[in-house]
Amino acid sequence: MSDSERLITEYNSDIGSDSESEISLNDSGSCESSLLDFSSDEETESSDNLTQVRNFCEIDINNPPPPPPRFPFTANPAIHLNIDLSDGTLQFLDIFFGDNLLEVIVSETNKYADRSIRNCNLRRNSRAKKWEPTSKNEIQVFFALNILQGIVKKPDIELYWSRRHSTSTPFFSKIMSYRRFHLIHRYLHFSDDAKFDAKTHECPKLQKLWPVIKHLNARYQEIMTPERDVTIDESLMLFKGRLHWKQYIPLKRSRFGIKSFMLCESKSGYVYQFIIYTGKDTLFDNNYQYLCKSSQVVMTLMQPLLNKGYCLTTDNYYTSPELADILLSKRTDMYGTLKLNRKDVPKELQSKKLKKGEVRAFQRGKVCIIKWMDKKVVSLLSTIHNPEMIEVPSHNDEVRKKPQVVMEYNNTMGGVDRLDQHLTNYPIIKKRGKKYYKKIFFHLFDISLWNAFVLYQKHGGKYSHLNFRLDLVDRLIERHGTVNERIGQPGILPNPLRLTERHFLEVIPATEKKLRPTRQCFVCCSKRNESGKRIRRETRYFCPDCDVGLCLSPCFKIYHTKADF
Repeated sequence: MSDSERLITEYNSDIGSDSESEISLNDSGSCESSLLDFSSDEETESSDNLTQVRNFCEIDINNPPPPPPRFPFTANPAIHLNIDLSDGTLQFLDIFFGDNLLEVIVSETNKYADRSIRNCNLRRNSRAKKWEPTSKNEIQVFFALNILQGIVKKPDIELYWSRRHSTSTPFFSKIMSYRRFHLIHRYLHFSDDAKFDAKTHECPKLQKLWPVIKHLNARYQEIMTPERDVTIDESLMLFKGRLHWKQYIPLKRSRFGIKSFMLCESKSGYVYQFIIYTGKDTLFDNNYQYLCKSSQVVMTLMQPLLNKGYCLTTDNYYTSPELADILLSKRTDMYGTLKLNRKDVPKELQSKKLKKGEVRAFQRGKVCIIKWMDKKVVSLLSTIHNPEMIEVPSHNDEVRKKPQVVMEYNNTMGGVDRLDQHLTNYPIIKKRGKKYYKKIFFHLFDISLWNAFVLYQKHGGKYSHLNFRLDLVDRLIERHGTVNERIGQPGILPNPLRLTERHFLEVIPATEKKLRPTRQCFVCCSKRNESGKRIRRETRYFCPDCDVGLCLSPCFKIYHTKADF
């Protein structure tokens, strides 16, 4: 049996015994829709009928056939994990970034740091000489500070550790020093470069991230089975560095960057699977090499969901009659916008101009192509819709008519866009990162945070996305961090409120290591001696409000009464 015969047979069997009565014929008896009347005896079908099956037939818009039925949905949408919401938000992140993945990151980071320090001629005062092996606890704290940086935005990372009173965020310096944060970010690594062999590796261009990519793709699929409606779209991560598979997509917000294809649950935006585009070497399922690249993307991402009655929404980059036929053979429906110059699209749709509000449609089996004139031409393909028009209220209280498929497309196509919007609000990715694999990693970490938030909401969580992230930071610090309460050095610039508020001098309190600790006097140390060197003078007193060391006299008075000294 040919593919076309099988598709029509499946469609007729789904409609039922009365499907023949739903076929519409014109006066001459020719086919006005593609719901062809086939004899139950396939051996007696004529070659003329087979030719009609492969061709689209125009639908009478005034008397359209009923919409093709959906395939029975046999999957069981659920979260395959027992989670108690009372245990807090951190458990949702642990689902994706658990001990196994953290051990890989810690191990590879330490190995990469040791190898880099041994093989480099470091300067005498290089920060790298103070490197110490990191741990799972410290990496979790490092991640917490990265999450917080996406919420509290500053143009430069160093400003998070600034001692300037107008820009200071003391929480960061209490949790981790800038020097340590910088070293961890510098040596952050995810795979063993020494074991890399380009000839045998699955995806050589992504070898630096491959353990993370494989782990997350597997976990995203293991944890949750999505609902029936899913969507595929591309996402663009901003990257302006040198990379020969960097993409330019003018309609995306980032425009330049690293492209990835994502399969998401339409309703929630949960990322079920992703493919990172690396040019002609992008890793697709070998069973679909005969297809064009866009169809390979769809079939590779949809592979775990085929033959279960899912319904896929795509844009015009992916949608085609050929792809619809293949998905139908796998008992999977689809609909989406369509380019009219695609192969097998009726030429009548490409040539004829329509008036505003006018609709024209063609059908072949379950595949229906609809062309509708709004302000511009809108063309769509669907395996579950007919060209039925529905009334929709507009912004000026007027009632307009739109094809039902257009309304449902707008409702289900936003999964990836919803994800991109939320990731843009609280971006972890650093703007000036030079190493592409680190930017990809933090992008994947961001996606994992989003998936964790979706799972949290599906369990009845009440936090917003922002408060979910803030609570994650608190939980990570509570469980894995230690607050650094050491007395720091004086700020680079004096407190601007020192001239207007009431301040009092106090003795610097004793610490665990020193009974009589001292600090540098801010006023004395701002001066230079005759040789041009800065004066260093210690004092036992400080102003607790300004947090600076000051001599009893005259420095305390000078600091609080003079703008320049």
